[in-house]
Amino acid sequence: MRPTVMQVNLQNFKDNIKEIKSKLHSNCNMMPVIKANAYGTYINTKIDVVNEFDIVAVAVVCEGAELRKIGYQKEIFVLNQPSIFEIDEILENDLTIGVCTKELVKELGNRKKSVKVHIEIDSGMGRTGIQLSEVANFIDFVKMFENIEIDGIYTHLSSADNDIEYTKKQIEIFEQTVEMAKERIPDLKYIHCSASNGIVNFKETKCNLVRPGMIMYGYSSGEGIADKIKLKPVCQLKSQITFLKTVPKGTSIGYSRSFITKKETKVATIPIGYADGLRREMSNGGLVWINGQKVQIIGKVCMDSFMADVTELANVEVGDDVWIWDNENITLEDVAEQCNTINYEIMSTISNRVPREFTEK
Repeated sequence: MRPTVMQVNLQNFKDNIKEIKSKLHSNCNMMPVIKANAYGTYINTKIDVVNEFDIVAVAVVCEGAELRKIGYQKEIFVLNQPSIFEIDEILENDLTIGVCTKELVKELGNRKKSVKVHIEIDSGMGRTGIQLSEVANFIDFVKMFENIEIDGIYTHLSSADNDIEYTKKQIEIFEQTVEMAKERIPDLKYIHCSASNGIVNFKETKCNLVRPGMIMYGYSSGEGIADKIKLKPVCQLKSQITFLKTVPKGTSIGYSRSFITKKETKVATIPIGYADGLRREMSNGGLVWINGQKVQIIGKVCMDSFMADVTELANVEVGDDVWIWDNENITLEDVAEQCNTINYEIMSTISNRVPREFTEK
């Protein structure tokens, strides 16, 4: 184990699942989104946890294939329409996929092997999906192929965190689409549109499936979300001091001499850098938590380490813990703000060089 580690609390994850389920109506099920290595937590590698769900969602085909390798035998849905070059892997791993182009559907149909699909609708996201005017024609086209089963229909809500009226319009468009689809597919199994923000902010939809993401991991998916649902943060990122030195005034710290000490300074080196996911935006000013106090990063964040000014700390020693975020004194949102980004990006980009340490308490 490295001195740098992400601690992942599986009990908090399970508690968040219970909290989310308590917000759903009785005929609505959950399809956890465990893409990007479960948002960087690697909970997707814990088969006993994943096996609690009858269906899970990933973003790309290779993520579904990895789940099959660790023994998950239930339904896996690939949210983003794959490439035709991934069809063999889709069929080999019995993956259900989102579709929105006739080209991919035709290639699937030519393979003859049975495959399940969900039709993706663009209700206003402006990314992928078919338009309302194309739905009937597209469904009829898919139904031409006997080996393709239309198992669901879905859309993405673009602004469920900050635009109520636009989201209501999206939901209205999607519900119109669903009614049209049901005329052609009366036994449509899955209908889904809500991810984390939609689950919390828009409870009265006609869907029977939701796609929780960030809120499963205990973090707010948008402004005000944490006030509406009780969440327990799942992960913490920490390292340790591995080197200490005291340098005189006028000493340059790090690459490009971007920081020059203004007085005698005690400098700690911590072995986590941008190759581990610690953003360079934290250079010369980012804050970390050491021995009960916030201290400042000095110099540029390196690939494998950074330096911090620990002059004001009493009894600081090699081996002392350094918290990048501990969810109390420094939060994931604090780190994201320092880096001018969102909590999703910070958490999901902690690299696989950082060991994940799983706990149940």
